[in-house]
Parts: sequence; structure tokens; C-alpha cells
Amino acid sequence: MSPSPSIVWADPARQQAFEGWLAAVAPTHRLLPETLRLASADASFRRYFRLDAADGDSRIVMDAPPATENSEPFVRIAGLMAAAGLRVPEVLAWDQANGFLLLSDLGPQTLLDVLDFDHPDANRPHYMAAADALVAWQKASQPGVLPPYDEALLRRELQLFPDWYVARHRGITLDDKQQATLNAAFDAIVQQNLTAPAVYVHRDFMPRNLMIAATPPGGAVSDAGLGVLDFQDAVYGPITYDIASLMRDAFHTWEEDFVLDITVRYWQKALKAGLPVGADFGEFYRGVEWMGLQRHLKVAGIFARLTLRDGKPKYLADTPRFIHYIRATAARYRELAPLLRLIDQIENIQTPVGFAYGRVG
Repeated sequence: MSPSPSIVWADPARQQAFEGWLAAVAPTHRLLPETLRLASADASFRRYFRLDAADGDSRIVMDAPPATENSEPFVRIAGLMAAAGLRVPEVLAWDQANGFLLLSDLGPQTLLDVLDFDHPDANRPHYMAAADALVAWQKASQPGVLPPYDEALLRRELQLFPDWYVARHRGITLDDKQQATLNAAFDAIVQQNLTAPAVYVHRDFMPRNLMIAATPPGGAVSDAGLGVLDFQDAVYGPITYDIASLMRDAFHTWEEDFVLDITVRYWQKALKAGLPVGADFGEFYRGVEWMGLQRHLKVAGIFARLTLRDGKPKYLADTPRFIHYIRATAARYRELAPLLRLIDQIENIQTPVGFAYGRVG
């Protein structure tokens, strides 16, 4: 058996180990190794292959080099999500020592693939299905099961912004005043986000990681159930995180009326399910915005790091979207006005002097 020529292996020894493993599991799972092809690669060092089986269905193989990727959390959290009623890949075989996994295939179509960006309301059934999956995941939450999304982790993530985006990508060294401004903003962001009740947090709950199932004949979109991927970094932390991630996506920006519409519908579902979202939607939405701000700063740093350290420049093209998110949130709250001015200095944005409308806080 020889893998598809489109699949390149930098390490011949790893290629040999993979070929041996696949040959060993193929008979049990009735796989057709000659159909192996690249399915996708993500922002980490993981790769995904797809291959066919004799039953007419396809399977997914995850290539997760143990030196850089620990596949144990994927297997464990897949079990947690399945127990919560979510549609996730089933782990059919796992070579833990080498980081090879055989998974069921949730299909090739992501939610991002089918969104109608010109008609936001047409996407509401898909987002309601995502909200249902999120509520189910959060309802299963228990402390002490997943790593805590604590102050140390929040601050490590925030530090990616000055270290990678500002210093490495923009080539800017902050002066003492600018550094103090950033430190004060980070303190406020962390303090605000730690006040949110803790639940299970997917940590990258966005359309690219939600898979569309074939809609049953005569069934609604929500009847099909969304598949969930890329959950291996899940933690126990702010309930505001995943809805912020869903509605402030890395690859498309919705107008705020649509973001508000979906967020309030999620909040209603969560409230009905007994989740700790609070009875005041305005307060909850404020928490979502501040949680989103932490994520946007982190992701800007991650995208710069992916380009400069990992040789994956495509992600940096979406960084302006995150700068927009950061500026929009900072402009809304008076205590974040110094952060907005600092971001404008970093981005060399000239803002007119005058009244700032739409700011609350």
C-alpha cells in the first residue's frame, strides 16, 4: 500500500509507521487504502485524510504527530460531547504512541460553506441548530473535568497580542505609557471575564468547525443536527466565550442586528435550560462583548504567529477583521477608550475629533 501522491511526508520514518498502521486496521474496518487523500489541515500540526470503505461510506484519518500534538484530549472530549448528545466523530481506532486516529466521517460540508452572506435571516435555522448544540454541551458541564480557563490562561492568551502581533508583525516597541495602557486594559478584560459563570467551553465554536448533515426528507435544518469538530482544546470557563466565538467569526463579519438576534435567541434557550446566563440580557451581552474582546486580541496574535513562526500566511489576511472587532468593542465602553487610542496608534488610524456615538458602559 502506498499513500496518495498528493500526501507529502516530511519524515520517512513517520510515513512508514503510518503505512504499517493503516495496513493493520484496514481489514477490520474494511478500508480501501488506495483511496486515501488529503481532507484538510488546520492551524496546528494536525492533518486529516479521507478514505473510502467497502460499505460505501468514507472514514477520516487524523495524523497528529506526538511531538507537537497530544491526541488524548481529542479522544476524551469526543466522549464527553457524545455523552452530551452532540454529533462528533467516533474514534474507531487509535494508535496513541504514534498519533494516528481512525474516525467516522461527518462529511465534507461545513456550516461556513453553506452560509448565505447576502441574506442573513436565511441562516437563522443553521444558527439555531448551533445554539442547540451549544446549550446541550454547556448543560453537561461539571467542574474538575476539563482544564480551567483561569486567570493564568486568559493572560497567556492575551500576551500573544503584544508579543506576536505588535512586536513581531507590526515591528512596534511599546513605550512605557503604551505598555501601561495595555496592561490596564488586560487587567480590566481579565477581571470582567472571570466574573462569568463557568461551563464547558469548546474554545473555537465557529462555522468552520460545525459540520452540515444531510437534511432528512421533509425535515428542518435543525432536525439534521450539526456535527462538531476541533474540540480538543476545550476548557471549563466563561459561559460567554462560545457564543462570542460563534457570532464574531474569523472568516465573516455579520451586522450587529443579526449578531444581537442570534445571541438573544441563544440566551433565551440557555435561560430555559437553566444555564447561568442571568436574567438581564443587556448584562449578558456586555459579558459576551468583553469575552469576545479577549478572544480577538488572542487570535490576532495567533494569526501573526502562524505566519511568522509556522509559515502559514493565509491566516494573517483575516487579521483586519479582528482589529475591527477590537475597535468596535473598545469604542462602545468608556473604560476601554485608552485601548482604542492605542490600537489606532498601532494601526496608524487617524480618528476624527468629536463626539463618539454608540458608546455605553
